[in-house]
Amino acid sequence: MADWLLSRIRERDDFLPEVVDVASVHLPTTFSASSEAAAELAKVTPALAAADAFVVLTPEYNHSFPAGLKNLIDWHYTEWRAKPVALVSYGGLAGGLRAAEHLRQVFAELHAVTVRDTVSFHGAGASFDEEGKPRDTAGPAAAADVMLDQLAWWARALREAKKKHQYVG
Repeated sequence: MADWLLSRIRERDDFLPEVVDVASVHLPTTFSASSEAAAELAKVTPALAAADAFVVLTPEYNHSFPAGLKNLIDWHYTEWRAKPVALVSYGGLAGGLRAAEHLRQVFAELHAVTVRDTVSFHGAGASFDEEGKPRDTAGPAAAADVMLDQLAWWARALREAKKKHQYVG
């Protein structure tokens, strides 16, 4: 699924994607400064800080998003501020949409802007072939195009606004 999403993003000339894999970052679950935390933060913080926009790909667990993603989000604050976030989710019957709705609340608290349209995969286990490609390519591709168009618009608008006026949130 991630490879499919990256291929959609790479087809465009308005994004230069960089992957931050939550599973590869081992941040402590308590906010205490340590050399281990600093080393883990050094792996991801520069990429988050440099980004003009984000696409968050998340599964749904227990009607929300995974703890590792929450931990990564919580270890950062200024990196998300005044930047747009697009949400791609997957899960069972709800397609991860409950995870996406919870993420909207979290990102709003961090002064990030989530784009309206999402991509969601309902019944994710049956939605992909053995190579991780969607069995139905038309629906997800069209949804991804709309979502990425919105993300590009917000990224440009917020980048230009921040050049003219310091964000004071």
